[in-house]
Amino acid sequence: METIDFNRRGFLKSAAAASAAVMASAAANAGIPAAAVKNYDETFDVVIIGSGFAGMACALKAGRAGLKVLMLEKMSVVGGNSAICGGNVACPVNPVQKAQGIKDSKELFIADCMKDGLGINYPDLLGTIADRCNDTMKMVMDCGCEFVPNHMLFEGGHSVPRSYEIKAGTGSGYIRPMHAELKKLKNVEIRTRAKFDDFILNEDGSIAGVTYRRNYRFNAKLVSDDLENTTGQKKTVRARLGVMLAAGGFSRDIWFRQTQDPRVVPTTDSTNQPGATAGVLVKALGIGAAPVQLCWLQFLPYCNPREKGFGVSVNFTNHACMDIGMVVDRRTGRRFMDEHAGRKIKADALFKVIGTDENYPIALCDDATVHAINPSFVKLPLEMGTVKKFNTLEELADYFKINKAPFLEEVKKFNGYVKAEDDKDFHRILKFNKGLDVSKAPFYGIECCPQIHHTMGGVRINTKAQVISAVTHQPIKGLFAGGEVAGGVHGASRLGTVAVIDALTFGMIAGEEFAAMAKKA
Repeated sequence: METIDFNRRGFLKSAAAASAAVMASAAANAGIPAAAVKNYDETFDVVIIGSGFAGMACALKAGRAGLKVLMLEKMSVVGGNSAICGGNVACPVNPVQKAQGIKDSKELFIADCMKDGLGINYPDLLGTIADRCNDTMKMVMDCGCEFVPNHMLFEGGHSVPRSYEIKAGTGSGYIRPMHAELKKLKNVEIRTRAKFDDFILNEDGSIAGVTYRRNYRFNAKLVSDDLENTTGQKKTVRARLGVMLAAGGFSRDIWFRQTQDPRVVPTTDSTNQPGATAGVLVKALGIGAAPVQLCWLQFLPYCNPREKGFGVSVNFTNHACMDIGMVVDRRTGRRFMDEHAGRKIKADALFKVIGTDENYPIALCDDATVHAINPSFVKLPLEMGTVKKFNTLEELADYFKINKAPFLEEVKKFNGYVKAEDDKDFHRILKFNKGLDVSKAPFYGIECCPQIHHTMGGVRINTKAQVISAVTHQPIKGLFAGGEVAGGVHGASRLGTVAVIDALTFGMIAGEEFAAMAKKA
C-alpha cells in the first residue's frame, strides 16, 4: 500500500476488516516459544524498548546497579516524543514549594489529576508518583538536568504552582544529560534503528527475551510501518531478568487511533514524532497484557493551526496567553472558557468555537507577561510569524478580524477580574497571576487549535511498574512498562507536566525492580 483512503466511510470499512485480521494474527502469534529459539544472538540482563524518559530512567537505575542493559530505539535518534515535549515537570510537595509557602499535598495532587481524568484514573499509581516524585527529581538533577531556580509554574488544571520549569524549554533538557550519563556506563548499550518485533516466552508465559531488527529504517510514507516495513536483520536477544516497555503512545498510528476513536480522521494532525505507532502495544496485548482505557485520546489546546506537529508556539500560547493572558472568540470578541482549566475542558471549548468553518480562537497577552515568562517561549514564534505583535489592542483586533467593540470591553472586564482576583464569568484561579493582565503595550496574539497529543490508555501496570495479565490478573513475570505505553495514571485526560513525572518515575521504579531481582538471583 502506498496511499491512504481519506474517505472516512471507506477508511472505517477497511479498518474493520484490518482489525479482524490483526486480532486473528495476534491470537495465532502470541509471542515466540523459547523452545523454538535454538541459539540467542546475545544475552542481556535487561532489554528496554524505547529511549524516552521512562526508558532512560530505567536504564540509569539498572545500569548503575551493574546490570547489563540493552536499549532498543527504532528511530535514528534517541528520545522519542520525550525529546520534543515541553519538558516542564509536576512534583507535588517539593522543596521549592515549601520555601515559597505554597501549600500542596499528595491528596490535592491526586484530586487535581482525578478531576481532569474524569475520575477514571488509578489512584494507587498517582499516589506512587506523589510519593516518589522528589526521588525522581533528584535522579535527573544528579544527571545534570537544569531547571529555572526557585520557580514553580502554575500549570492549567493544577490547584497550585507545583511544576519545575526545564531551562532548555523542551524535553531535550533531560534526554541529553541522561543520554550522556548512560554513555559513561560500559554495561549499557543503546542501539538506534533497532525495531522490536516480538516477545520470546517461556512455557509459563514469563518473558525470556525479544526479537528485533537491526539496521531498520522507519518509512513514514507507509500506511502502517509496523505491518509493512520489512527492513533490517532479525536478531534474538535473551533478557535474563526481563523487558521494559517504554515505547510511548500511538498518536501517529492512523489505523490504531481511529479504531479507538472513529471521530479522528487520517488527516488529523498530531504533536508527536512520526514513529509514535502502536506496534509494541499490540504485541504486548497479544501476549495477554491487560488493556486500559485505550479509547481516550488527548488533544493539546495550545497548538497553532499554521504549524505542523508540535511546532514552536505551544509554550508561548500555554504559559503567556492561557496561564496569564486570555483567549477570545473572534466572532463575539468574548472569552468562552476558563483558560487555566485542564486540557480536555479547554480543547472541547476550542473545538466548539472553531466549528466546521475554522473560526480559530485568538490567544493574547501583553508585554509585561512576555517579560515575566521564559524569553525563549516568544522569540522563535515571533521569528516564525505565528505570534504577531501590535502597538494597540485595536490593531490586534483588526488583524485577526475580532469583533472589536465587545473585545475591548472584554479585555477591560478581564483586567478588572485580575485586579480583584475574582473571575465572575468562568471562576479561573487568578491569584497566581500576580497582577499581570492585558494592559501594557505592545500586545501579542496567536491563533490556537487543538492537536492529538497524548494517548491515555495502554497496558495495565501496578505500583512496581509490572505489567498485569488480563488472563491471570497477576504480573507477567519479567515484563515492566512506564510512560505513555502504560495506562491508568491519567484517566480520560492528563494534566500538563504530569506525563513527564509519570514516565520518569515508573521508569526509575522499573530499574530499581530489576536491580532488586538481580540481588535475589
